[in-house]
Amino acid sequence: MTITKDKVVSMTYTLTDDEGKVIDQSGDSPLVYLHGHKNIVPGLEKALDGLAVGANATAKVPPSEGYGEYDPKLKFAVDRNKLGDQIPPEGSLVQLTGGSGQEFVARVIEVTDAHVGFDANHPLAGQNLNFNVTIKEVRAANAEEIAHGHVHGPGGHQH
Repeated sequence: MTITKDKVVSMTYTLTDDEGKVIDQSGDSPLVYLHGHKNIVPGLEKALDGLAVGANATAKVPPSEGYGEYDPKLKFAVDRNKLGDQIPPEGSLVQLTGGSGQEFVARVIEVTDAHVGFDANHPLAGQNLNFNVTIKEVRAANAEEIAHGHVHGPGGHQH
């Protein structure tokens, strides 16, 4: 069976940057996802299309098909007085609410006496993603998984 839309794929992977530094890896617990439902970055999903169990693949995913280009407009500062007593430390991720009510996650990049600086870009925005993948299992998704757009059961979400 090959990887096509509505197949549940189990894979192990190592993700490196352009210098070869490991950013993330699956280890002994394979990543399980529903193919064709945007559960993984588009460039990797495209690269895995048509592969079969046992296949090893490498994929260099550009920012446009990964986590997007880095947008300097997503860096901003908030007056420290507006944040109250609970100032998060540099490097932490916080849930914020924008002016139009949408929620988003931002990383604290600077804390001064006057303000707190945030960056709402994904930490991997603007980077090439270099995947080395081994396909462990491919199976047909059931109707509920297809309807929900993700895997249920072992390695997936429970509902």
